[in-house]
Amino acid sequence: MSQKRTASPPAAAADPPSRAGRRQQRIAAAVLLTPFTALLVAVFLVPVGYAIYLSFFAEDHEGLGFGGGRTVFTGLRSYLAVLQDPSFLTGFGTIALYCVIFVPLVVIGALAIALLLDSGLVRLRRTAQMLLYLPHAVPGIIAAVIWLYLYTPGLSPIIKVFAQGNITIDFLGLHTVLPSIVNIALWSGLGYNMIIFYAALQALPREVIEAATIDGAGGIRTALQVKVPIIRGSLVMVCMFSLIGALQLFTEPMLMNQATPMVNSRFTPNMYIYDAAFRRNNYGLASAASVILLVVTCALSYAVTRWSGRRERSAR
Repeated sequence: MSQKRTASPPAAAADPPSRAGRRQQRIAAAVLLTPFTALLVAVFLVPVGYAIYLSFFAEDHEGLGFGGGRTVFTGLRSYLAVLQDPSFLTGFGTIALYCVIFVPLVVIGALAIALLLDSGLVRLRRTAQMLLYLPHAVPGIIAAVIWLYLYTPGLSPIIKVFAQGNITIDFLGLHTVLPSIVNIALWSGLGYNMIIFYAALQALPREVIEAATIDGAGGIRTALQVKVPIIRGSLVMVCMFSLIGALQLFTEPMLMNQATPMVNSRFTPNMYIYDAAFRRNNYGLASAASVILLVVTCALSYAVTRWSGRRERSAR
């Protein structure tokens, strides 16, 4: 007598998480997010809120200014004063030119170095990575002091070497001071961004690289048409972070302000804010300028993110 075989039922779909399971997930998510949320509120949201509050007030002194001051509500007067101040707008022009020079150089330079290391043409890659990253480990103010020494006439061995060849160069001149600042930032930022690109390249599937090689793609073609499009996310991130860092330029020009008249106390928006707060004691004006700088930074970051999203959707 033949025995009938019954078809085994299909595997049941995973049961949805129960109410207790969902509650545990929420608790775990809350525990993990609490430190970040607390830090975000303490070091970002609270200072931003306080800056916005201060921007609507100003100190009013009676008589000739010798009497005690009182805090008065001024509304948008500080914002109008900042936007009508030529030195603040000139600072934004300076920072825009700085971004045009610095951001492409640091992104393309770091990407080129990372591609070179990933290609295997460079020996002792670990040592090369360490040497390239080492300048980033130096504090920014120390790096600025070192380069300021190399830029100062009468002290710089570089200027003395050029002078022996009858070549006169002024690193702190009108047309060279901004490239000199860019050079300091490049020296500190290339290695850091190179590590980000190199880590992204190391995560690429080796099968994709091997397939490109089998198809006859050379090293340069593989790098530009295979590797770079795949790490587009890292490329956008580095561009955005470099742009944000450029908008916050402060340390290098602040030190150069003591060595050359070409860098005044309001050379960049951050220096304008520092001058308004700690030299003119106008905290309302400084707060308004800070809020404007924050809005510009957020707008540019959003624009870069939107542009990269559209490029990625069009490439699919």
